[in-house]
Amino acid sequence: MDVTLHLAQDPDADALLGRSPLAALTGMLLDQQIPMEWAFKGPETIARRMGADDLDAHDIAARDPEEFAALLSEKPAVHRYPGSMAKRVQALCQYLVEHYDGDAEAVWRDAGSGAELLKRLEALPGFGKQKAQIFLALLGKQLGVTPKGWREAAGAYGETKSYRSVADITGPESLAKVRAHKQEMKAAAKAAKAARTKE
Repeated sequence: MDVTLHLAQDPDADALLGRSPLAALTGMLLDQQIPMEWAFKGPETIARRMGADDLDAHDIAARDPEEFAALLSEKPAVHRYPGSMAKRVQALCQYLVEHYDGDAEAVWRDAGSGAELLKRLEALPGFGKQKAQIFLALLGKQLGVTPKGWREAAGAYGETKSYRSVADITGPESLAKVRAHKQEMKAAAKAAKAARTKE
């Protein structure tokens, strides 16, 4: 895996995401309740604070939970909820060590189909169906991981030029389109909720 991603909008952070399967998975895990760029900058910040140039699942899994939480909480914090996200990152790494010998890329390396890959991603701690589908779309659209049926398994996120998620972001222009789509979705959800309240 060695591609140029543009998710953190930061050259060093994006370079790490493009070459490190674990960094990409961790960025996806962190991508909730904070701006996307902040989430995807997280893996590089964590690696730097651990004194490394990449994340290591064995190292993170074995760390003292309180020390690891403190590492994510240092200013600027890696996430709005650094303590709970530290637990999630460790849980993800512990799962990878237990099931894939710490090799994040093994999650998708030999997946025989999109459906199988989606199942593997959904089994990861902190990955629900939506997060798994978005990551599957990112793998297919930007990282060259295209098992048979991957677009179908990724659902709407797998559609070409859909601009629904991080899978479609390749620079500032597409980032703006994805942001606009998310705003529309939020507005629609708010309107639907208001309509239900009136009934």
